[in-house]
Amino acid sequence: MANSYSKIYLHIIFVVKYRDALLHKSWRTELFKYITGIVKNKGHKMVAIGGVEDHIHFMIGYNINQKVPDLVKEIKTSTNEWINKKKILGSKFYWQKGYSVFSHSHGSVKTVSKYILNQEEHHREKSFREEYLSLLKEFAVEYEEEYIFKFFDP
Repeated sequence: MANSYSKIYLHIIFVVKYRDALLHKSWRTELFKYITGIVKNKGHKMVAIGGVEDHIHFMIGYNINQKVPDLVKEIKTSTNEWINKKKILGSKFYWQKGYSVFSHSHGSVKTVSKYILNQEEHHREKSFREEYLSLLKEFAVEYEEEYIFKFFDP
Protein backbone atom coordinates (compact mmCIF):
# COMPACT_ATOMS: atom_id res chain seq x y z
CA MET A 1 0.00 0.00 0.00
CA ALA A 2 1.34 3.44 -0.95
CA ASN A 3 1.79 6.13 1.67
CA SER A 4 1.60 9.90 1.41
CA TYR A 5 4.31 12.07 2.92
CA SER A 6 4.67 15.78 3.37
CA LYS A 7 6.88 18.29 5.18
CA ILE A 8 5.57 21.81 4.83
CA TYR A 9 6.69 24.82 6.88
CA LEU A 10 4.52 27.90 7.09
CA HIS A 11 5.39 31.30 8.52
CA ILE A 12 2.22 33.08 9.67
CA ILE A 13 1.87 36.73 10.70
CA PHE A 14 -1.03 38.61 12.19
CA VAL A 15 -1.56 41.95 13.85
CA VAL A 16 -3.41 43.50 16.80
CA LYS A 17 -6.42 45.54 15.68
CA TYR A 18 -5.40 49.12 14.85
CA ARG A 19 -1.80 47.98 15.45
CA ASP A 20 -2.28 48.91 19.09
CA ALA A 21 0.71 48.00 21.25
CA LEU A 22 -1.28 45.66 23.51
CA LEU A 23 0.84 42.51 23.59
CA HIS A 24 2.78 43.50 26.68
CA LYS A 25 5.99 41.63 27.35
CA SER A 26 4.78 40.67 30.85
CA TRP A 27 2.17 38.25 29.44
CA ARG A 28 3.30 37.69 25.83
CA THR A 29 5.09 34.40 26.70
CA GLU A 30 1.86 33.07 28.22
CA LEU A 31 0.03 34.02 25.01
CA PHE A 32 2.65 32.24 22.92
CA LYS A 33 2.23 29.08 25.03
CA TYR A 34 -1.53 29.28 24.55
CA ILE A 35 -1.15 29.60 20.77
CA THR A 36 1.34 26.73 20.77
CA GLY A 37 -1.27 24.57 22.51
CA ILE A 38 -3.86 25.38 19.84
CA VAL A 39 -1.37 24.59 17.06
CA LYS A 40 -0.44 21.24 18.65
CA ASN A 41 -4.09 20.32 19.32
CA LYS A 42 -4.81 20.84 15.62
CA GLY A 43 -2.04 18.41 14.63
CA HIS A 44 0.60 20.93 13.62
CA LYS A 45 4.06 21.40 15.12
CA MET A 46 5.12 24.77 16.52
CA VAL A 47 8.64 25.47 15.30
CA ALA A 48 9.05 29.07 16.52
CA ILE A 49 6.85 31.87 17.81
CA GLY A 50 7.74 35.48 18.54
CA GLY A 51 6.53 38.99 18.25
CA VAL A 52 6.35 42.45 19.66
CA GLU A 53 3.63 44.65 21.12
CA ASP A 54 1.54 44.90 17.95
CA HIS A 55 2.09 41.72 15.91
CA ILE A 56 3.22 38.12 16.05
CA HIS A 57 5.06 35.70 13.79
CA PHE A 58 5.10 31.94 14.08
CA MET A 59 6.39 29.04 12.02
CA ILE A 60 4.68 25.67 12.04
CA GLY A 61 5.25 22.25 10.61
CA TYR A 62 1.93 22.20 8.76
CA ASN A 63 -0.59 19.36 8.99
CA ILE A 64 -2.12 19.15 5.51
CA ASN A 65 -5.42 17.91 6.95
CA GLN A 66 -6.46 21.40 8.08
CA LYS A 67 -6.98 24.50 5.98
CA VAL A 68 -4.78 27.47 6.88
CA PRO A 69 -7.74 29.90 7.14
CA ASP A 70 -9.43 27.53 9.60
CA LEU A 71 -6.29 27.34 11.75
CA VAL A 72 -5.82 31.12 11.78
CA LYS A 73 -9.49 31.66 12.60
CA GLU A 74 -9.24 29.17 15.49
CA ILE A 75 -6.13 30.86 16.88
CA LYS A 76 -7.54 34.38 16.59
CA THR A 77 -10.95 33.48 18.03
CA SER A 78 -9.52 31.44 20.89
CA THR A 79 -6.89 34.01 21.83
CA ASN A 80 -9.44 36.85 21.69
CA GLU A 81 -11.62 34.91 24.14
CA TRP A 82 -8.65 33.93 26.31
CA ILE A 83 -7.29 37.48 26.60
CA ASN A 84 -10.72 38.99 27.22
CA LYS A 85 -11.78 36.32 29.73
CA LYS A 86 -8.56 36.79 31.73
CA LYS A 87 -9.18 40.58 31.67
CA ILE A 88 -5.51 41.19 30.91
CA LEU A 89 -6.33 44.55 29.33
CA GLY A 90 -8.61 47.38 30.39
CA SER A 91 -10.55 47.03 27.15
CA LYS A 92 -11.64 44.36 24.68
CA PHE A 93 -8.90 42.74 22.62
CA TYR A 94 -9.20 41.91 18.91
CA TRP A 95 -6.84 40.91 16.14
CA GLN A 96 -6.91 42.92 12.92
CA LYS A 97 -8.64 41.21 10.01
CA GLY A 98 -6.42 39.25 7.68
CA TYR A 99 -3.11 37.49 8.02
CA SER A 100 -0.12 36.54 5.92
CA VAL A 101 1.33 33.12 5.34
CA PHE A 102 4.60 32.27 3.61
CA SER A 103 6.07 28.85 2.88
CA HIS A 104 9.68 27.97 3.61
CA SER A 105 11.98 25.11 2.70
CA HIS A 106 13.34 22.68 5.25
CA GLY A 107 16.77 24.24 4.73
CA SER A 108 15.57 27.67 5.84
CA VAL A 109 13.87 26.58 9.08
CA LYS A 110 16.79 27.55 11.35
CA THR A 111 17.23 30.96 9.76
CA VAL A 112 13.53 31.82 9.79
CA SER A 113 13.13 30.49 13.34
CA LYS A 114 15.96 32.72 14.53
CA TYR A 115 14.34 35.68 12.77
CA ILE A 116 10.99 34.94 14.45
CA LEU A 117 12.51 34.46 17.90
CA ASN A 118 14.44 37.74 17.63
CA GLN A 119 11.55 40.04 16.72
CA GLU A 120 12.23 42.55 19.49
CA GLU A 121 15.83 43.01 18.37
CA HIS A 122 14.81 43.08 14.71
CA HIS A 123 12.27 45.86 15.27
CA ARG A 124 14.78 48.13 16.92
CA GLU A 125 16.15 48.69 13.42
CA LYS A 126 13.20 48.08 11.11
CA SER A 127 9.55 49.10 11.38
CA PHE A 128 6.79 46.54 10.92
CA ARG A 129 5.76 48.29 7.71
CA GLU A 130 9.28 47.95 6.29
CA GLU A 131 9.47 44.33 7.42
CA TYR A 132 6.08 43.40 6.02
CA LEU A 133 6.48 45.09 2.66
CA SER A 134 9.92 43.49 2.23
CA LEU A 135 8.39 40.05 2.89
CA LEU A 136 5.70 40.68 0.28
CA LYS A 137 8.39 41.72 -2.18
CA GLU A 138 10.69 38.77 -1.32
CA PHE A 139 7.84 36.31 -1.93
CA ALA A 140 6.63 38.18 -5.05
CA VAL A 141 3.19 38.70 -3.56
CA GLU A 142 1.07 41.03 -5.63
CA TYR A 143 -1.08 43.19 -3.37
CA GLU A 144 -3.30 46.21 -3.34
CA GLU A 145 -2.39 48.80 -0.72
CA GLU A 146 -5.97 49.02 0.57
CA TYR A 147 -5.99 45.31 1.49
CA ILE A 148 -2.77 45.00 3.46
CA PHE A 149 -2.47 45.55 7.20
CA LYS A 150 -3.24 49.09 8.30
CA PHE A 151 -0.07 50.91 9.22
CA PHE A 152 0.00 53.79 11.65
CA ASP A 153 3.73 54.40 11.72
CA PRO A 154 4.81 57.97 12.44
